[in-house]
Formats: sequence, structure tokens, C-alpha cells
Amino acid sequence: QVQLEESGGGLVQAGGSTRLSCAASGRTRAMGWFRQAPGKEREYVAVINWYGGRTNYADSVKGRFTISRDNAKNMVYLEMNSLKPEDTAVYYCAASRRFDSGSALNDYDVWGQGTQVTVSS
Repeated sequence: QVQLEESGGGLVQAGGSTRLSCAASGRTRAMGWFRQAPGKEREYVAVINWYGGRTNYADSVKGRFTISRDNAKNMVYLEMNSLKPEDTAVYYCAASRRFDSGSALNDYDVWGQGTQVTVSS
């Protein structure tokens, strides 16, 4: 089973930018980013299909975040711009069972350990 490891994030000022990376130990199908804030349920952020030709975003991040992938390096990225304090959360990358997936958590069977993003106001 593939393993995932996120990196990046940290403390960012509101309005700033940062990039998260997700390294996979092998080839993956569709890949997603999710986040979980304290006291809240894990929520969908973005997904990219297996060859990178289709992406989808949660309304809360649309126009500010960009998901991309480099299959030659088994990497997935989340570029985060115009950050807001409400973007503060632990961000997880996840590998889907499907080549083209959506926002349903049940589609994803492998998860990284998460990386903290804190946006200060």
C-alpha cells in the first residue's frame, strides 16, 4: 500500500501564501487534500484526477488554492494564496481508490499524517 507524507505549512500571515507538498511512496490514482480544524470535522479541500487533467475545489477555497501533481516524482501539491485565519487547520493529503474522484471521504483509503497550517490575523 502506498504511503503519503505531507510537508510545508507552518505559520503564515493573513493574505500570505504557502505551498504544501505530499510525497507518495508509489504511483497513485486521484489525490485529494482535506483539512481539519480544532473541534470540527475533516472537510474536503481539493482533488486532482490521476493524470492531472481535472481538478475540483471546495467553494471556500476556490480561486485561492491550486492543486497540482507531478506523476514522474509521485508528488502532489497544494498552492495556497490569500490565506485567511479560517484556513487554519491540519491539512491531509489522501489517495483515492478511483482514478477520478470527488469530495467523499470514503473514496480515499490512504491518508498522510497531516501538516499544520496556522494563519495569523
